[in-house]
Amino acid sequence: MKLPDSAQLGPDDFYVLSDPWRQEWEKGVQVPANLEAIPEPVVRSQLESTGGVSADGRTKEGDAQPPRWQQHGCYDLDDLDVTWLQLVNQEFRQMALPELGELTMECVLVELERVCEEKMQQAIETEEGLGIEYDEDVVCDVCRSPEGEDGNEMVFCDKCNVCVHQACYGILKVPQGNWLCRTCALGVQPKCLLCPKRGGALKPTRSGTKWVHVSCALWIPEVSIGCPEKMEPITKVSHIPASRWALSCSLCREHTGTCIQCSTPSCIVAFHVTCAFDHGLEMKTILAENDEVRFKSFCRDHSSAANNQRHEPDGSGDPEEKVSQRKQKLQELEDEFYKLVEPSDIAEHLGLPLLQVDFLYQFWKLKRKANFNQPLVALKRDEVDNLAQQEQDVLYRRLKLFTHLRQDLERVSGNVSEMARRNALLFQFEQAVCDK
Repeated sequence: MKLPDSAQLGPDDFYVLSDPWRQEWEKGVQVPANLEAIPEPVVRSQLESTGGVSADGRTKEGDAQPPRWQQHGCYDLDDLDVTWLQLVNQEFRQMALPELGELTMECVLVELERVCEEKMQQAIETEEGLGIEYDEDVVCDVCRSPEGEDGNEMVFCDKCNVCVHQACYGILKVPQGNWLCRTCALGVQPKCLLCPKRGGALKPTRSGTKWVHVSCALWIPEVSIGCPEKMEPITKVSHIPASRWALSCSLCREHTGTCIQCSTPSCIVAFHVTCAFDHGLEMKTILAENDEVRFKSFCRDHSSAANNQRHEPDGSGDPEEKVSQRKQKLQELEDEFYKLVEPSDIAEHLGLPLLQVDFLYQFWKLKRKANFNQPLVALKRDEVDNLAQQEQDVLYRRLKLFTHLRQDLERVSGNVSEMARRNALLFQFEQAVCDK
């Protein structure tokens, strides 16, 4: 039965609704777990290594000095490797041969990668047509200059083959051995925030999640670079006006990123920085009297005739579609990587039976082909470790910021709930006073 609004109710006539969720949240969230749903740990007993590799990963012949395969990163067996190893050991038992251990398999795979890399580097240095001097397209990806000098050498990424000057990319010291650019070191393939081109010499912004070509950052006037020595991070991207974002490139016809315009007065032709370089437009860097660098860019109509003639394609097709002979030879060398390694040499070096090494060699060849001919084990590079640590630090700081932000929002939500409850009680109290 519905009571009239004027009916008087006592305290016992009300139902008190309480939400204990907030009190429990303040004490800490506890989630009940079902014991049956908790997965049981899987433990595999490792077989003792056979042959010349001991259980601690050292060769029996050279216990005093660690082997060279320790210069590579450790290889951890995955589920596919373990399954294959179990099947192979079954065949070995039927053939009355000693079984392979997990540590032995890891050691052999690392040794195969090491020998393959050494032979590949040796082939690049010795065989004719594979040296960098045979590449007719070698220019710095930032300044487009083909020449280096003392103290400002040209450095090549060992993964994507991008070429940069030390000063253009912020390399303080010429690396010894292998070197990776920022994106390859982190294992990412980001897209430039200011142009549609993928790959090239990229540097991160302050957030660490967005990337910009160094050339785009230099030629777009509103963008700046935080540390000129390291050429990163890319800053002031938010200062780019909306009018520049609205420009459309006259070369690629894409309406993405930001464009620059022709420096000729009264000419408003727009184009991306990377598109201008790829199409051979005239891009001038002028050093003023006060050491100020000025950038002058010209469209296709206002570029010099000599510059246009030099970059004009000879026949059919785009210059980007022409692949140099050196790149073709390098691709052939990578496709036939397995021919650089002899299983007999690996077996002799590690003191293992040739039959076991040959089984592992065939498995390594198939797995690396499935990985698009990429190495299964990477070298231990100090710069890679440092860059990965920097990326982890950035993610940790962002996670900590989001945690504090969530806690603040929880406090605000709690305060709003308390204020709403107080207002409701105050309204009820006023109604009760008015009824009396």
